[in-house]
Parts: sequence; C-alpha cells; structure tokens
Amino acid sequence: METKSSGLAVASLVLGILAIVFSCCLYYIAFPCGLLSIILGGVSLKKQMGGKGMAVAGLVLGIIAVALGVVAAVMGAGLYAGLKAAMEGSGSV
Repeated sequence: METKSSGLAVASLVLGILAIVFSCCLYYIAFPCGLLSIILGGVSLKKQMGGKGMAVAGLVLGIIAVALGVVAAVMGAGLYAGLKAAMEGSGSV
C-alpha cells in the first residue's frame, strides 16, 4: 500500500537537513532555512497531511539549526569584537 506524503513535510525535512549542514559556518543561510523548516513542518502537522514523521523531523532539525545558527552568530560577533579591541589596543588600526 502506498502512503501519500505531504509536499510541505518533505520540504520541511529537506530544509531542516540543509539548515543543519550549513549551521556550522554559514549561519546566514542556516537561519532562514531553519525558520522555513519550522514553519512548513508546523503547517503540515496542523493540517494533518501525510508524512507526519517527516514533518516532525523537519521541525526538530529546524529548531536545532536555528539554535546553532544563533550560537554561531553570537560567537562570530564576539570574535569580531575581540579582534577589533585587540587591534585598537595594539595601535595598528
């Protein structure tokens, strides 16, 4: 028997996987992909379409990717501020 899955659930899963992959270094790509994954997974679950497992997986991956993207952005901003302060302190600006 063939089960019908929702396109929203598949899109949520694919975007969640992409967001996780890009969350380590390209947070500006991971953050929007993660947000879209969360939205599409939520809509798919709300409408009770097929592919519930894919929608939940996409939702979870999107949440994790957004969290990792925020952490990467904060760490990048801290690194930039630290390097800027060190350069100003050494007088080589």
